[in-house]
Amino acid sequence: MGRGSINLGVIGMGLHNMASTLTLLEREPDLRFRLTAMCAVPREAAEECARAFKIPFCTTDYRELVARKDVDAVAVYSPDHLHAEHCAAALEAGKHVICTKPMVTTLEDAKRLVSLVRRTKLKFLVGQTMRFDRQFQTAHKLLSDGDLGELIALESYYVHDMRPVFGFTPWRLTAPQDLMYGGCVHSIDVIRAFGGDVASVHANARKGNLTKEYPLADNFFINLQFASGVIGRVSGLYGIVHPPTPMMQFGIYGTKGSLQAEFTDNQPGQIRLVLDKLADHKPMVSIFEPERDLSAYGHGATVIRYMRHFQDCLDSGREPSPGVVDGAKAVAVGVAAWESVRTGQVTKPFNAF
Repeated sequence: MGRGSINLGVIGMGLHNMASTLTLLEREPDLRFRLTAMCAVPREAAEECARAFKIPFCTTDYRELVARKDVDAVAVYSPDHLHAEHCAAALEAGKHVICTKPMVTTLEDAKRLVSLVRRTKLKFLVGQTMRFDRQFQTAHKLLSDGDLGELIALESYYVHDMRPVFGFTPWRLTAPQDLMYGGCVHSIDVIRAFGGDVASVHANARKGNLTKEYPLADNFFINLQFASGVIGRVSGLYGIVHPPTPMMQFGIYGTKGSLQAEFTDNQPGQIRLVLDKLADHKPMVSIFEPERDLSAYGHGATVIRYMRHFQDCLDSGREPSPGVVDGAKAVAVGVAAWESVRTGQVTKPFNAF
């Protein structure tokens, strides 16, 4: 791709008002993204947003957006169950794609998008913000450099009282959003980034009933066995009163050291590290102050980082990470987890993408 402007269309404003977040890209001197088109409903809200952020084209029909010649890449931030439809339309129109998590909500749609990306040879990035947080990047370097030794176990949790969120995103109740994908897949992707393919899954689920009209189970414990032999677990609790813990945390346990990292929107995060070679085993603590910006929930800095990575992939021809296969395999673990919930048995996720 040439070194001129990268024209960006965005489908769906999403939880974090992605028009405002993506507008932040234009303030970064090394980034060449220009927001040229947006699609959202209802029309009045879409038009108001387009005026506020000076976006030249606005529509309520995603097919009009992906057909435009002044759109090179499409950012999909629509409700989860629409991701497959919107991503496929963009790819078939010859556009590169950034899709927020979860990439899709069925195994069939995951296979379809992998096939489309391979056929079109377009770039596809899954916008997993946690992979681009400083805590994750620090932990990934420590593991890659060998400071933690050989992996023994991995864990991740994501807990979030969803009642306030249902209030301003009612589609999560009416669609409804499946929180195995809208929640747990976030944590599944994080530990897959450290542990690789998952070989087997056993899961339990329970409906919290704090929101009576939400029809699905919204609390999950998932045990994993990785193909490497590493063991893992994911906790996804969304139908609960928020506990006195961070919103998100992951743990990496190796033969040379153990690490825990935590995140909460717009609050300080930290990494706690114990190295076996230090005789006193005293924890080393690194504090990460919030990266304040004008986007909702303070995710603007991580979005800028993943868009910088996406731009580099467009320029160099490298494949984005996490890419379409990463997104598909994380969803496949969620599919296997639901099967385990239904049957009570250990299940094997599909990995042959």
